[in-house]
Amino acid sequence: MLMRTDPFREFDRLSQQLLGTSGTWSRPSPMPMDAYREGDAYVIALDLPGVSPDAIDIDVERNMLTVRAERRPAARAEGTRMELSERPLGVFSRQLVLSDTLDAERISADYDAGVLTVRIPIAERAKPRKIAVNAAGAPRQISG
Repeated sequence: MLMRTDPFREFDRLSQQLLGTSGTWSRPSPMPMDAYREGDAYVIALDLPGVSPDAIDIDVERNMLTVRAERRPAARAEGTRMELSERPLGVFSRQLVLSDTLDAERISADYDAGVLTVRIPIAERAKPRKIAVNAAGAPRQISG
């Protein structure tokens, strides 16, 4: 098997194995994330390659959005010998504080190709709107 080696990647892998830094439910690892606004919603894209959709948990409590996922080891046939293991296993988590201007009741989530996309719409009361100015009758002359 031909492999390119990266000494820093090997150091990271060894330190994870020795120090046990893979994620656990009590101390999860962070997951990479992008966040941006698209029209009238905020979009959060989280990288979760190799995670089963059943192993993803999304909660909203008060103004806190919590995303948790667990990547378990793949089932292997008996007699399989692992040559290289670099993909992290364990629990991943991310928490985001939502502002009051977001509609936490209408959050939606999709999972495709290892990317979890969470859409959080902006609340109607927070959208910009025009205020009409009413004229109070005929113009008045100021006398002094």
